[in-house]
Amino acid sequence: MALGLEQRLGGLPIFTREDFEGAWRPVAGGGFGQVFQARHRRWRTQYAIKCAPCLLPDTASSDVNCLIEEATKMEKIKFQHIVSIYGVCKQPLGIVMEFMANGSLDKMLCTHRISWQLKFRIIHETSLAMNFLHSIKPPLLHLDLKPGNILLDSSMHVKVSDFGLSKWMEQSTRMQYIERSALRGTLSYMPPEMFLQSNMAPGPKYDVYSFGIVIWDILTQKKPYSGLNMMNIIIRVAAGMRPSLQSVSDEWPEEVQQMGDLMKRCWDQDPKKRPCFPDITIETDLLLSLLQSPVTDPESEALARKVSCKPSLHRPREVSEEVSQDLTDSDSGGCWKRLLRLPDSGSPVSSDEESCFYENRVTPLHFLVAQGGVEQVRLLLAHEADVDCRTAYGYTPLLIAAQDRRPELCSLLLGHGADAGLADEDGWTPLHFAAQNGDDRTARLLLDHGARVDAQEHEGWTPLHLAAQNNFENVARLLVSRQADPNLREAEGKTPLHVAAYFGHVALVRLLTGQGAEVDARQRNMRTPLHLAVERGKVRAIQHLLKSGAAPDALDRNGYSPLHTAAARGRFLICKMLLRYGASLQLPTRQGWTPLHLAAYKGHPEIIHLLAESHADVGAPGSMSWTPLHLAARHGEEEVVAALLQCGADPNAAEQSGWTPLHLAVQRGAFLSVTHLLEHRADVHARSKGGWTPAHLAALKGNMAVLKALVKAGAQLDVQAGEGCTPRQLALRSQKQGVAAFLEGREPWLAVVGNAEPGEQPEV
Repeated sequence: MALGLEQRLGGLPIFTREDFEGAWRPVAGGGFGQVFQARHRRWRTQYAIKCAPCLLPDTASSDVNCLIEEATKMEKIKFQHIVSIYGVCKQPLGIVMEFMANGSLDKMLCTHRISWQLKFRIIHETSLAMNFLHSIKPPLLHLDLKPGNILLDSSMHVKVSDFGLSKWMEQSTRMQYIERSALRGTLSYMPPEMFLQSNMAPGPKYDVYSFGIVIWDILTQKKPYSGLNMMNIIIRVAAGMRPSLQSVSDEWPEEVQQMGDLMKRCWDQDPKKRPCFPDITIETDLLLSLLQSPVTDPESEALARKVSCKPSLHRPREVSEEVSQDLTDSDSGGCWKRLLRLPDSGSPVSSDEESCFYENRVTPLHFLVAQGGVEQVRLLLAHEADVDCRTAYGYTPLLIAAQDRRPELCSLLLGHGADAGLADEDGWTPLHFAAQNGDDRTARLLLDHGARVDAQEHEGWTPLHLAAQNNFENVARLLVSRQADPNLREAEGKTPLHVAAYFGHVALVRLLTGQGAEVDARQRNMRTPLHLAVERGKVRAIQHLLKSGAAPDALDRNGYSPLHTAAARGRFLICKMLLRYGASLQLPTRQGWTPLHLAAYKGHPEIIHLLAESHADVGAPGSMSWTPLHLAARHGEEEVVAALLQCGADPNAAEQSGWTPLHLAVQRGAFLSVTHLLEHRADVHARSKGGWTPAHLAALKGNMAVLKALVKAGAQLDVQAGEGCTPRQLALRSQKQGVAAFLEGREPWLAVVGNAEPGEQPEV
C-alpha cells in the first residue's frame, strides 16, 4: 500500500494469516465479502475474520477503504451489544472480531422457530445498540441495519456489526448507493426518502426506519418484499407501501400487537413522525418485561386405537369368474384340479413355479382360508399344502383365519401343524388378532397349541393390551388365567392398565388391578393410569384406581399431578374426588404452578372456589413470583379475577419485576378487571421496578376508559417513570394524541372528579 497499512490503521493491532491456525472455516458470505472462523495460535480462542470482496491491498479499492474505516470506527465502540473488534488481518485483508457462536439473526429466522420472549429480547437489545450508536457525539449512523448484521452469541444475546455503508454514501451518487445496497441485500431496509430525489443527507431516522422493517422480520420470521425486484421494491416503498401484515394473527399475545404499533411508527413515511431510539428503548423494555412466559398446559395424551388390517387378497389371475362359481357351487374334482393345477394322480406339484404362488405370494391356501371354505381348505391340506406359507406381508393362513374370526379354520390349521406363534411383518401373532376381536374361543385354541401369551408386536403391544383397549373382558380373563403379565410395557411405557384407564373401561381396570397390575406404573413421560383417566374424564375408572391405592400426587415429567390436570381441564367432580382422596393443593409443577394457578389461567371460577374452600393458598407465588391473580388479570376473564378477589387474593402482590395484578389488567385493557381490582383496594400508585405505574401503561396503550378509572381512583398523572417520562409524555411519544390531549387539557377536572364524594356533582 502507498500509505502503508500500519499508518492508515493507527493503533489497531495487525494480524497475518500465520497468527491463526490453518483451517479457516467460512461461516457467512454476501456483498460485504466473506466471514471466516479461525483459531488464534497463541491465544487459543476462536475469532471471526471479515474479509473484503477484494482481498488484494489496493489503496484505490473502495471496499478496502470501507473496511478500514469500519474497523477504526468499531474499535472505538465498547458496548455490550456491539461486536468487539480486535484488529485487522493484513494478509488477507479483513477485520478480526469476536466470534458469535449462533451467527446472524438472518440465518436464525430462517431455520428456527423463535419464542416470543426471545424475539422481544432481540428487538430490545438491538434498540439498545442503536440507541448507543446514536448517543455518540456526533451520532454514529449505521445505515445498514438488517438481520444479517445482527449477530447472536452463544447465549442468544445481540451484538450489532457492520457499519460500512457511511463511507459509500459519501463516495457514491445516490443511484450508485442504491444499486450497491441492492447487491448487499439492504434495499428492503432503506427508507422512502432515499428514493424520492431528496438531497438531504441521511440522519438518525434512516436507522429508525430500518429498525421498523427488522421488527417485521423478527415478528413474522419472513423476508420483506420477497420475490420483488429492485424497481418494484423502490416503487412500493416510495408510495408508502410496507411489508404485508396478513400474517399477523389476532391470536398473538397483546404485547405483540403493541410491538406492531411501534413497528408502524418506526416505518412511517414521514421521518419526522418516526420515534427516536431513546423513546424506542423505553417501549421495547416495557413490552419485554410484560411478556412473561405463558403457562404450559398439562401434556395431552393422544392414544390412537391400535389396529392391524391384512392387505386384500386378490384372486389368482388364472381363476376365471366361471371357475370361481364352480368353486362355490360344484363338488366336481375337475374344477379343483384346474384351480390348484393338481395332476390326475392327485399328488402335489413340487416345483416353485407350479406351487401356485401368485401376486404378493398369495397361495391357494391363503385364498381359500380368506374365502372361509372349511372343506376346500381340508381338501388342499390333504394334498400336503404348506400350512405355514407366508405372503409378502408375512401373513400365514392361520393369521388370516384368526383375524377373520374363523375358529373352525383355526382348529383345522392347528390340527395340521400350523405354528401358533408365527407373526406378520408388524409382529402381530394370531393371538393378537383374537384379542383385538374379542374372540376367546380362538384365543383358547391358540394358547392350547403353544401360542405365547405375552407375545409383543413391534411397538410392544401384547394381546392383553389389545383386550384392554377394546374392552374384551372375556379375552383378558383368559389371558391372565394363562399367566399373562399385566405389567408389560409397550414402546411408550404404557401397561394394559394405562390403556384400560385411558379408554375408561372400568371392568378391565377392575380386572387388571385385581390381577396384580401396578396401579402407579409410569410411562416414559412419567404419567400413571390415573393421569390418563383424569385427562379423559373417565370418572368411574378414576374412582376405582383411587380405591385401589393409586397415588393422587404422582407427578409426570413436567411436574403435573392428576389434580393439576383436572384443574386445568375444568373437571369439577374429578377435582372433588381427588381432594377427597388427599390430593395436595400446593404441589408446584416444574414451572412453579399450583392447581389454583392453572384454574385461574384457564378460566374456571368454580374450580377456583372449590380449591380456595379446600384451603389452597390463593397467593401462592409461581413462576416469576406470579400469583393466580396475576395470571387471571393477564389472561383470564373478569369473572375469574372477581372469583379470586372474593377468595381473598391480594390485589397488591408484586411479581419479580414489580408488576401488580392492576398493572397487568391495565396492560391488557380489561376494564372490568381493573374496576374489580380498584374496588378491592388495588394500589393505583404501585410502581414496577422500572418505575411504571398503571397510569403509564394506560397512557401507552391509549385506553381512555381505563385511564379515567385510574384517575378517578386517585392516580397521579405527573409521576415520572424510571426513564423520566410522565403518562402524558408517554402518550405523546407513542402518538396517542387523544389521550395526550385528555391528560393535558383536563387534569384539573379529573382531579376534582377523583376527589368528589359519592353523589356530588363535580365543579367544572
